[in-house]
Amino acid sequence: MERRAFLRAAVPTAAVGLAGCIGGSTPTDYDVGMGAKEFRPETLEVTAGTTVTWLNTNKQGHSVTAYESELPDGADYFASGGFDSEKAAEDAWDNSSGGTLFEGQTFEHTFEVPGEYPYFCIPHERGGMVGSVVVTGDRSTTETSSATRPTDGNTTAPN
Repeated sequence: MERRAFLRAAVPTAAVGLAGCIGGSTPTDYDVGMGAKEFRPETLEVTAGTTVTWLNTNKQGHSVTAYESELPDGADYFASGGFDSEKAAEDAWDNSSGGTLFEGQTFEHTFEVPGEYPYFCIPHERGGMVGSVVVTGDRSTTETSSATRPTDGNTTAPN
């Protein structure tokens, strides 16, 4: 068999056989992606009762950390790692990179109280990695109760 003909036949078969071994599978069902130093989209609008999922789509470690003093009255604090305050999240990051989301990992939070929820990535805040979730109305009074979930991290909030 001619060498080129062999390579045309063998390489695609080998690539298919190795496809499951290279990297991992990255979930595509998420609302906010994390790039090198950005959340995509930066602002997401959802209705009350919606669970938002963040996915680290980058090789760098990131966090999702709420600005505690800017949360709506009565809203639950949120941070990757399950910390109950901004200070606890920052201390854990400083001590052991606590709350880190590595490539392909997700974090979820359900937003019950209408208002704006600003958040940041602890190691990349100075580089401008900040975002916000804007929660509107009550899901019982609106037809749509979840965000449009991007498949590539480049789409924005729901209609």
